[in-house]
Amino acid sequence: MKFIQQTGLVIFLIGLALFIGAIFTGSFSLTPQELDTFISEKGYKSEIIKDELSKAIVDKEDLNIFAFSDKVITAIETSNNYYDALIAKYNAEKNWTKKGQQYQYKISGKLHSTSFTLAKKAGKGFAADNTALAWFLTFGLGIIGALLYIVPDVVLLGKPGIKNDGIFLNAATNRGWIGWFAFIFLVTFYILLYFYPDFIVNWVYLVDPISKFTSGNPASQWFLYGFLYCTVMTVMAVRMYIKYRHSKYQILRTTSVLFFQIVFAFLIPEILVRFDKPWYDFKNAFPLDYDFFFKWNLDELLASGTFGLFILVWGVVLTVVVVPVMVYFFGKRWYCSWVCGCGGLAETLGDPYRQLSSKTLLSWRVERIVIHSVLIFVLVMTGFALYTFYSGAGEVIGIKTQTIQDIYGFLIGAIFAGVIGTGFYPIFGNRVWCRFGCPLAAYLGFIQRFKSRFRITTNGGQCISCGNCSTYCEQGIDVRAYAQKGENIVRSSCVGCGICSAVCPRGVLKLENGPEEGRINPTEILLGNDIDLMELVNKK
Repeated sequence: MKFIQQTGLVIFLIGLALFIGAIFTGSFSLTPQELDTFISEKGYKSEIIKDELSKAIVDKEDLNIFAFSDKVITAIETSNNYYDALIAKYNAEKNWTKKGQQYQYKISGKLHSTSFTLAKKAGKGFAADNTALAWFLTFGLGIIGALLYIVPDVVLLGKPGIKNDGIFLNAATNRGWIGWFAFIFLVTFYILLYFYPDFIVNWVYLVDPISKFTSGNPASQWFLYGFLYCTVMTVMAVRMYIKYRHSKYQILRTTSVLFFQIVFAFLIPEILVRFDKPWYDFKNAFPLDYDFFFKWNLDELLASGTFGLFILVWGVVLTVVVVPVMVYFFGKRWYCSWVCGCGGLAETLGDPYRQLSSKTLLSWRVERIVIHSVLIFVLVMTGFALYTFYSGAGEVIGIKTQTIQDIYGFLIGAIFAGVIGTGFYPIFGNRVWCRFGCPLAAYLGFIQRFKSRFRITTNGGQCISCGNCSTYCEQGIDVRAYAQKGENIVRSSCVGCGICSAVCPRGVLKLENGPEEGRINPTEILLGNDIDLMELVNKK
């Protein structure tokens, strides 16, 4: 079995190396006709951009993606600088008409996104011309190798379950060199995905046939991400099935998050696009879906007729009615551990790193401040967005709504949710985003903490203080401290993953949905719960 695992590891590493190496392959060049088509599709009015791009990327034979991207961006900046100079000139002359006319010639948007669009049309080489074979040598070998490494654990583990011995001696799970390599790879991937999509265009070619089959359109970097997301979750779900095969709860929970990610977050939105409907993830609730009330989204939904109106109504009902009702009966676990794609990735890909979540009091205090600040930020931003949508104004009390949206999208949507939220798994644990950044988790936590039937009950008389529960709590809760005192766990941060119960050798912990009465014990205050002591004493 060790030989099979080692073989699988070698195959996986070969696939990973070919996947990384694919970035540097191929050449990129456009014909004059292809460039004309691109400019026509984009509706560019600049008198300079065609000449600059022609000199830079037309009929070239030796441009790799990095040189191609540099030349495209330089050409766009040259064109924009020319019109900026005219704008400054006419502004000095106070010729407002001429000044206003120059803006239509500028090329707006993220320059690397424009470069990506051009690169998709310009690519030639192994990845672009042999997508099926290239897919097998990267995705295929990666999947086969990972499964060969994971599946033998059925035999090697012997009895099902988990132990606390050796977890901090493994270089992959104790912030060792393997963990740091995984950290660097994940962070680099997210930086490229969000900010330099043109650099990974060869990866996007690999999934073009799949995208055309589902939505009818060529793949974008976001389709690549969605497909990779589902692939990684599926492979790591196999690991979850093996590791926690003694727990029906974990098997059902893993199956649930896998189903909602693949069907609701990936397939249904792509199929909707094929039928000329808005791309929409029906399980993605506001405020996690922070741009739901942005003007561009509301305009698109309202322009889509009855179906768009249905999506708008559903989005509101999901947030205002479905979420609080479900949390009342089942706690935030119904979403965070059974439905959410972010939680799904954290529970599959992130499971090897769950013991790295900090359990210190300082981290808990920072968690409360940061996550609630993000919630306030998104609510204020949404209020601004709705005001500008109905009023037609571009700003509120002198603050531009678009500026707030851009700041949130960059700091929270990209850096926090992506680069930090997933990239930092191997360093800070698998629920960094869920603990510190997700505004929906904060909303769900408020309801769970004060108006829910969910709790984790404990039996202190049977606790042997092994510490498995606290070690593997991804939310940084010192579960053992509750168990030793036989006190219920009703923390707002608890996502009800149930791993603490699954790893307990004595069956001390149970996830329950009972009556509200008796959920909170006064002594829980000493364990760090967010209860006001004086308020509780006064009630007594």
